[in-house]
Amino acid sequence: MKIGYARTSTTEQIAGLEAQVRDLKAAGCERVLQEQVSGATTDRPLLAAALDQMRAGDTLVVMKPDRLARSTADLLGYVETVKAKGCHLIVQSMGGQTLDTSNSTSKLMLTMLAAVAEFERDLMKERQAEGIAKAKAEGKYQGRKPTARTQASEVHKLHQQGVRPTEIAKRLGIGRTSVYRCLCLVN
Repeated sequence: MKIGYARTSTTEQIAGLEAQVRDLKAAGCERVLQEQVSGATTDRPLLAAALDQMRAGDTLVVMKPDRLARSTADLLGYVETVKAKGCHLIVQSMGGQTLDTSNSTSKLMLTMLAAVAEFERDLMKERQAEGIAKAKAEGKYQGRKPTARTQASEVHKLHQQGVRPTEIAKRLGIGRTSVYRCLCLVN
């Protein structure tokens, strides 16, 4: 069975997610799991479900390596996880080439591409940090506006109504830790 996995980092990337799903179905995936969550997080329940559903002989298909992992080490970890189940991974759209980890050449190419992608991401983060440092030195950088603290009174009101912190976080679109922080500020 071919199991497809599609991911975008944000909910705004709807077209990108739809394109991945379309391409995975066109590649013959019988089941496509899709989620909108950052690749940097380890909490990707649908990826875990895809890996859990795999049985010997199955194939996990992704469109690009960065949809699966952010770093070379993570990518190779997923390759090993899939391989340990008697399965393999296919990366579909690599400049018209398909990389299939069932052969050594593709595994080598995938490793090299993942290393280059990780390098590019690190360079981007360095440039971003330099830009922020320069803006701070010039007094132009304000940082992001705090979102949770502006909702502290609403957090406190919901808490007084007996709503649990996890539910408050969901309703207000903030993190659970932020809810606890607000409760400490208001109390």
